Amino acid sequence: MKGITEGTLLWEPSKQQIDNSSITHFRKWLNDEKGLAIENPNELWKWSVEELELFWESIWKYCNVKSHTNYQQVLEARTMPGAKWFTGATVNYAEHVFRNSREDRPALIFKSETVSNREVSWQELQEKTSIVRQYLISLGVKKGDRVVAYMPNIPETVIAFLACASMGVIWSVCSPDFGTGSVIDRFKQIEPTVLFAVDGYSYNGKIHDKMQSVEDLQAELPTLTKTILFPYVQSENKILNDRTIYWDEMLKENVELKFDAVPFDHPLWILFSSGTTGLPKPIVQGQGGIILEHLKTITVEQGIDQDDVFFWFTTTGWMMWNLLMAGLLAGGTVVLYDGSPAYPNMNVLWDYADEVGITFFGTSAAFLNICMKTGVKPNEKNDFSKLKAVYSTGSPLSVEGFSWVYENVKKDMWLVSASGGTDICAAFVGGCPVLPVYAGEIQSRALGANVQAFNDEGQSVLNEVGELVITDPMPSMPLYFWGDENHQRYLESYFEMFPGIWRHGDWITIDEKGSSVIFGRSDSTINRQGVRLGTSEIYRVVESLDEVIESLVVDLEYLGRNSFLALFIVLKPNVTLDDHLKEKMKAEIKQKVSPRFVPNEIFEVKEVPKTFSGKKLEVPIRKILLGQPVEKVVNRGSVANPDSINYFIGLSKEISQDI
Repeated sequence: MKGITEGTLLWEPSKQQIDNSSITHFRKWLNDEKGLAIENPNELWKWSVEELELFWESIWKYCNVKSHTNYQQVLEARTMPGAKWFTGATVNYAEHVFRNSREDRPALIFKSETVSNREVSWQELQEKTSIVRQYLISLGVKKGDRVVAYMPNIPETVIAFLACASMGVIWSVCSPDFGTGSVIDRFKQIEPTVLFAVDGYSYNGKIHDKMQSVEDLQAELPTLTKTILFPYVQSENKILNDRTIYWDEMLKENVELKFDAVPFDHPLWILFSSGTTGLPKPIVQGQGGIILEHLKTITVEQGIDQDDVFFWFTTTGWMMWNLLMAGLLAGGTVVLYDGSPAYPNMNVLWDYADEVGITFFGTSAAFLNICMKTGVKPNEKNDFSKLKAVYSTGSPLSVEGFSWVYENVKKDMWLVSASGGTDICAAFVGGCPVLPVYAGEIQSRALGANVQAFNDEGQSVLNEVGELVITDPMPSMPLYFWGDENHQRYLESYFEMFPGIWRHGDWITIDEKGSSVIFGRSDSTINRQGVRLGTSEIYRVVESLDEVIESLVVDLEYLGRNSFLALFIVLKPNVTLDDHLKEKMKAEIKQKVSPRFVPNEIFEVKEVPKTFSGKKLEVPIRKILLGQPVEKVVNRGSVANPDSINYFIGLSKEISQDI
């Protein structure tokens, strides 16, 4: 697939694949149910946003959502924020999971750097969920209380979450690779009563003892009454106090699992924004909204069912862990992996996918890019006979990334590039299994998501770069931010630019067929003499070069100063950043982007600073280089590789003098 460009056709589904797809089944069911004549995905999307109430009611019926009481109204009014969905309905997330219990397939498959392979049956999952639920009840935990976890992507985390969901307790989790201060910043806001924690974890072959962090959390969270500790790495350090109990001590006699019905908008969990530039926002999402959105995403759009094995490489600190749980809503087998994707080598996840028969493989664009840059060829030793799809998100997938997947993983397979957010725990734009895949393009807008590109005047545009906005409510949008008086932070986050319209903060183009391209965050836009450009356009060009692994571009234009565009690159081993390579990169940008966006200077760095979900820290690094105090612009505890920031701190004085 040499020489492909954006828009090159890479894959088309066969007639059989189209006829057997979940989206086709739903469309035909909808036509019969409503007397419609919808013939293609674009018409289906258009109907789903024009007839918003009918669409979500159809999802409710098609996915057989169970309510203990009847709803009076699908949607009170199409207003944002504050939309009221399915008023009167009472539901339970965990109940929708365990209605899928079966004996012939496992619920979970787990692997880590220290555990070779472990299967958890539906029976074991249900029994342990019931036991944990009963223990929480014995502690006096009740509906609406917050229970938090400092846990990795392991079965015990899933069990604890489902126990909370079964009783209407509000769940929140941080990955143990988060800095202790960062975890405290999150959990302290929501005043938890119980903490689930591990004693440590393994990453890249190294054991990280977290017992001191657990003690610090106990000391800094005054509302905690009990800590339940899972000895994941068998730390020699022990906590001996009456507020701590070990996991196995909790596992007593099994009782029947029960489910407490809660209102549709009762909180299910609290997710947190990255917190790289301020106190993390505690985003509250409802049980009913998540049930509905995730059933729509997983079963209707992606087609995952009880015969599928669903995997996403994620930590518990990324919203993809929450979406991974939706595989249980669909009755599929969910695969959990805890550890480095590069240990002991870059093939570890691909080999595991083939070994356990993963049908849907989810990861980040950054991971696929690193696989490409390091020359990984998974299909040389794996046939991926059961693999139906590869999903990519977290950042835009480059044209070269699209090509690499089809050339080195599997040719006849659906590749999905998607973009959404923690804010809704779902995608705004993503894949459609009955449409062709074109290099560099996202196939379609999500059903029920009225996604538009707005220009500065607030007008919807096609084939132009605009702000990604959502013009109508979605069920999984935040109910509110925890502790946000008068919804001030909520309104500032999404509705300040276009009142009543959700502005997500990404640059996007949408074409006539509904395909889209994401150009990066609009708040990190490059502005050269009044001409704006999304950062991903430069990343696509620079990171297509064989010598470059990764890059970061920062626009240092500032009032009263000359414009200065800085490009930072991570090079492959044994490659030197000499004048020849600098001129090569500048020539590529000049030719493929514009002479206006040729960088003033190119710097070599060891790492690109990133959040735990893999997003480049463009805005914080820009502020550091403009001389703003580091402690005010970035929270090191929310940075996956905090030491990488030191280079930019040292460089800031030098650059500020130059500009």
